[in-house]
Amino acid sequence: MENQPAAIEIESLTKTYGSGLTSVRAVDEVTLRVPVGKVFGLLGPNGAGKTTIIKMVGGLITPTMGSIRVGGYDVARQRARAVRLIGAVLEGSRNVYWPLSAWENLMYFGQLKGLRASGIKPRAQRLLTELGLWERRHETVGSFSRGMQQKVAVSAALITNPPIILLDEPTLGLDVDAARTIKDWLAHLARDEGKTIVLTTHQLELVQELSHRIAVIKEGKIIADLPSAELLDRHAENRFEIRVTGSLDDSGPTLPADARVVRDGERTMVLLPGTDERALFDVLARLGAAGAGLVSVQRARPSLEEVFLRLIHSDEAGDARPTKEAVA
Repeated sequence: MENQPAAIEIESLTKTYGSGLTSVRAVDEVTLRVPVGKVFGLLGPNGAGKTTIIKMVGGLITPTMGSIRVGGYDVARQRARAVRLIGAVLEGSRNVYWPLSAWENLMYFGQLKGLRASGIKPRAQRLLTELGLWERRHETVGSFSRGMQQKVAVSAALITNPPIILLDEPTLGLDVDAARTIKDWLAHLARDEGKTIVLTTHQLELVQELSHRIAVIKEGKIIADLPSAELLDRHAENRFEIRVTGSLDDSGPTLPADARVVRDGERTMVLLPGTDERALFDVLARLGAAGAGLVSVQRARPSLEEVFLRLIHSDEAGDARPTKEAVA
């Protein structure tokens, strides 16, 4: 990651609330580097410090110690320039004005950030159209469903076309259809428009599908920070998935007692838990002798949910953190 330009650089970031014996360290010497044009998943249990980090990056909370650079600008010393590069949707906050219509909200937030009405209108039309709100643009946001309100909030965050987007629980409380729309839109922003997206959510399937890199925070400390595929691979178990053509009937090859056979359309998947490579080759030979056509063999990956739960419930998460060279 050191060869990629950074959209956000966080160094030894610390936030402490209170003082003396009653003080609480919400964020504890966090160092992160978010590359340009990627989706960065920031995960952690409730109270781990995710939202505090997001608010410090957005210039809403002042750190106790450490530094944040956004697009090369120091948030502490060049806040106005740094936050101009950011669009944010914050969980638990009313990100738009409910008495105003969707159209009025976008015009308001665009002008608030220094755009002229003539420059706002075409982008507002595009955003509302692509998120399925154009026909209801003149209705008050307060009359909208939770999902529609969230779409307006996302549109307001994007009205100035910022290169960096901070999303804190963007799909919280949304139904399946609305959550899918937001997910598809985020994928489009990263893939087609090159936006940098920092995403915090408890929807781990969303993070696994979208994120290029994932960091996990626990009690204010980063306990993992790796490319998504590498994070999953590091926690892969010694079990294999073999896919073959056709079906395996009772007259098929003899398989180990702990093997599981799953029909998958016109193919069959054989799961071999706890199998070493020598035993794997033996099974492959038996399948071949029985006439089964080999489609693929791969080491089974755990889901992000499995990895996340292992990390936050384990004291041995240190090996999932990057080296200094990877962060630099």
